[in-house]
Amino acid sequence: MASLFKNRGLGKSKGEVGSSRSPVADLPSPFGELGCDLSDSEIRETAYEIFVGACRPSGGKPMTHASQSDKAIAEKMERSVSVSQQRSLSSTAASKMKKALGLKSLKKSPGKESGSPGSKRPVTVGELMRVQMKISEQSDSRIRRALLRISAGMHGKRFEQMVLPLELLQQFKASDFLDQEEYEAWQIRNLKVIEAGLLLHPHLPVENSDPSVQRLRQIIHGAFERPLETGRNSESMQVLRSAVMSLACKSSDGSAFDTYHWADGYPLNLRLYQMLLEACFDNNEETSIIEEVDEFMELIKKTWPILGLNQMLHNLCFSWILFHRFVATGQVENSLLFAADNQLVEVAKDAKATKDPMYAKILSSTLSSILGWADKRLLAYHDTFHSGNIDSMHSIVSLGVSSAMILAEDISREYRRRRKEEVDVARKTIDIYIKSSLRTAFAQACTPL
Repeated sequence: MASLFKNRGLGKSKGEVGSSRSPVADLPSPFGELGCDLSDSEIRETAYEIFVGACRPSGGKPMTHASQSDKAIAEKMERSVSVSQQRSLSSTAASKMKKALGLKSLKKSPGKESGSPGSKRPVTVGELMRVQMKISEQSDSRIRRALLRISAGMHGKRFEQMVLPLELLQQFKASDFLDQEEYEAWQIRNLKVIEAGLLLHPHLPVENSDPSVQRLRQIIHGAFERPLETGRNSESMQVLRSAVMSLACKSSDGSAFDTYHWADGYPLNLRLYQMLLEACFDNNEETSIIEEVDEFMELIKKTWPILGLNQMLHNLCFSWILFHRFVATGQVENSLLFAADNQLVEVAKDAKATKDPMYAKILSSTLSSILGWADKRLLAYHDTFHSGNIDSMHSIVSLGVSSAMILAEDISREYRRRRKEEVDVARKTIDIYIKSSLRTAFAQACTPL
């Protein structure tokens, strides 16, 4: 199903890897393509909205907003931010997670030095997350103000019982943005997220003949021509809400879900989660994970119910993030490979403990990408490694062997049960590397100059 926003020019992905990074053309993403025109910055902003919403305290009494000014709302919003987000960053205790993964520690938190003109360093976990995800203070304030208004009308319902981009669309007008262009881009982003979550990558398959699918597609297509009227009494908004809620709440047997599904379809959920995990890397030192990663992970995991994730998928995704960062930053920080290999120890345990077909699909895709990258360097390691990068060879071999062993265990599980002897995957993999590289080196030596 093609996206309705293809080639429209707004928010077109530019592969925001950064000019300082090495190309990763030979490292395909294991999570697949979204097939819609959502840029990395748009996915990041949506991920941040989910993060802030998931970290907010649930419940509470409804609040009447008609007589409240935005300033009063903002003050109440700041008081209602969860205690964990307000935690001070003054602690200098080393990260337990970084120590367990074998990663180096930084001497200070990310951000500019206090005292620099017009800048300040983050002082809370919530503020640090905003900086790490490159969200402006204005956008953050707008998001939190909207969430306060939304929660006031939820009457104690959980965050999982709303479709966030739909609710956000009703909270603001063009006057809440710097200009009409910014407002339209913001509106289109939320509609693209709805499209991705309910039409392109839904939690459950949808039929094109479904009236709700047809209505939703028509509304989104109409917004391409003219901005959507988002007033509570507008006909277009009522039709949009009806279609969205019908698709987000429907289960496989036609009954209604207790929670709404709009961001937990694969691979949308993993792309959103990837953005959250990447925020753990220092913006100023891209090969280093921030010292507050333990607190970050504690908060990031609050998004699991919305994204349909669990500890096993987290372990797999985090392994990929560590490995990908090593490649994307020029393959200079070997501790990232070491950390990824350590994380794969947990992945190996998970792979043995579950038979979930979706997990098996993501596992195979992720480890195949890692193994394919390692194979290209190790099947001719005489050419790949030299005095300047020989230290990384051990880590790459370990990562390649670990990936091969987990894949062999997962893919050949049923077949191997019928065998009398276990295959020594590690020895076989290393033997292949040695023989292949020796053959390549010998052939090159025999080739006339």
